[in-house]
Amino acid sequence: MTKFESSVKQIPYPVEDVYRNISDLNNLERVRDRIPEDKLKSFSFDKDSVSVNVAPVGDLKLRIIEREEGKCVKFEGVQTPLPFNLWIQVLPVTATESKMKITVQADIPFMLKGMVAGPLQDGVEKIADALSQIPFV
Repeated sequence: MTKFESSVKQIPYPVEDVYRNISDLNNLERVRDRIPEDKLKSFSFDKDSVSVNVAPVGDLKLRIIEREEGKCVKFEGVQTPLPFNLWIQVLPVTATESKMKITVQADIPFMLKGMVAGPLQDGVEKIADALSQIPFV
């Protein structure tokens, strides 16, 4: 398994608000307008899962497999080209601020590692950047 981690992102909202929003994927409705138009046709979600088409990979589905109240939401890739898990960790900084980090652990065959490691790391960082800019109210 290969691990990819985002940098730690500061979020100007209490950890309870951030956790409540990331642990129920129905909250993605609030950020639908931030998703590129070409991705919207294949973007769907419910409380526990989200599906999206990502070029050049294709359709990806993530399902929440574990929730740790106020700390972490763990996802598993479903119907994906490579098996992977994704964690969104949140920690309080102050009563009104928190910090977040995204971790992806993927089972990448040795022969593909050189080709996909850079884009995967970049993707993890972009996800963390996008999540850190959501209004978690």
